[in-house]
Amino acid sequence: MEPSKVVQEFWDRMQARDWKGLGELLAEDVVVEWPVSGERIEGRGNFLSVNSEYPEGWAIKVLRLLPTGDVVVSEVEVPHETMGVHRVVSFWTVRAGKIVDGREYWTELGSDPSPQWRAAYVRRM
Repeated sequence: MEPSKVVQEFWDRMQARDWKGLGELLAEDVVVEWPVSGERIEGRGNFLSVNSEYPEGWAIKVLRLLPTGDVVVSEVEVPHETMGVHRVVSFWTVRAGKIVDGREYWTELGSDPSPQWRAAYVRRM
């Protein structure tokens, strides 16, 4: 399966809470880093546990996928019933149909306040 299809399927299975199916897309020794929170998830089992135990109320909306060889960049919106709307930009490396590593940048929309000095040059989204 091409890398972009693997990543699309990754997000589809995540949305479906198909943890077994999601695991089939991950290398056993997958490493996923979350630099914003300073965490590294090592191994398929740990990655599946972190995601399957996340508090319910969330959804996944894939905004775009940008494939470049074995690396696929995804931008995803994750609204949560009580925690607000998050965006995540992820860099996934796919080899032989499996995600072998990833780096994800999660943020809550509007959580990084803009400084007053930029007000004359920008418009709020």
